[in-house]
Amino acid sequence: MHAPQGPDSTRQDQSWVHWAIGRIEADYARSSDTHLLAVPLPALAHIALYLKDESSHPTGSLKHRLARSLFLHALCSGWIGPDTTVVEASSGSTAVSEAYFARMLGLPFIAVIPEHTAREKIAAIEALGGACHAVADPGSVQSVAARIAAECGGHHIDQFTYAERATDWRGNNNIAESIFAQMRREPHPVPTWIVCGAGTGGTSATIGRYLRYFRHPTRLCLADPEASAFHRHWHDRAVAAGSGEPCLIEGIGRPRIEASFVPTVIDRAEVVGDAASIGAARALSRHLGRRVGGSTGTNLVACARIAAEMAARGEAGAIVSILCDSGERYASTLYNDAWLAERGLDCSAHEARMAHFLAAGTWSE
Repeated sequence: MHAPQGPDSTRQDQSWVHWAIGRIEADYARSSDTHLLAVPLPALAHIALYLKDESSHPTGSLKHRLARSLFLHALCSGWIGPDTTVVEASSGSTAVSEAYFARMLGLPFIAVIPEHTAREKIAAIEALGGACHAVADPGSVQSVAARIAAECGGHHIDQFTYAERATDWRGNNNIAESIFAQMRREPHPVPTWIVCGAGTGGTSATIGRYLRYFRHPTRLCLADPEASAFHRHWHDRAVAAGSGEPCLIEGIGRPRIEASFVPTVIDRAEVVGDAASIGAARALSRHLGRRVGGSTGTNLVACARIAAEMAARGEAGAIVSILCDSGERYASTLYNDAWLAERGLDCSAHEARMAHFLAAGTWSE
């Protein structure tokens, strides 16, 4: 929902909108690009693996790019003014980033989150001045956010609808442009594969469109949680819902198809169970010497499968994926053995399998 704007209020707010856009652009100018990490694979001499480290953004995740784009899109569309309450439906990271930009502009912010959201994310939202409204049914977050925005005369910024259109996929330092710029001096400057998950679908849409626009041969792989609707819809467009089971990997995978998901730009979909994602994240954390989030583990499993196939065919090339956020946000969940045990998850075999891949270069399910 968009806050009502008449001609007079629009004119009065114009100078504030100019100021707000300038604030966001100034913040961007103070930030450097995120690192592209080379992941050591000593047994795969001809295959290079890279992770785009989005945890180094000011708000600690890939969603910082999205939040900036969503705020600029809403400001330039006339949907946000100096007194607008901004409301979002989020599993946590997008809300953290949006709370950052809302505070920058002096706007109230309300995050509608699933009640199982990691408490570290809730604390981050609140530390940035946002309020959290938890709901029991994760599938209801969008409708609840829209209702709250309507009740307070605010704006539902709606990442699930606007993610794919708020980002300029032709360039303007989107994540795809940044990856290709950073790969220029690498042995394989044009990646064979880029692997990413989908929460809204905005990142996969941006990368897929960029690849086509610049006519790169790089293929795009979707790494998707088992319960998610996205991989099901990619295989069969008539399917619009997930399995109905809960997904423990925050930030990616959805129980339904979202408006920003564009299946036609995706070349391959890899389905990854929650235990495999968590085990992979833990193994990679030891390999890098720092904790990574669960969605990075999901990406890594898909990368391992692709790398093993390339090696078996004698192919050389590069695979690029995304380190979405830090594992410190999941200290009480994915890195808490008691939390996993309560949910009947034993990730040890998956963790050992990924550790073996990182060391020996072989993969078996």
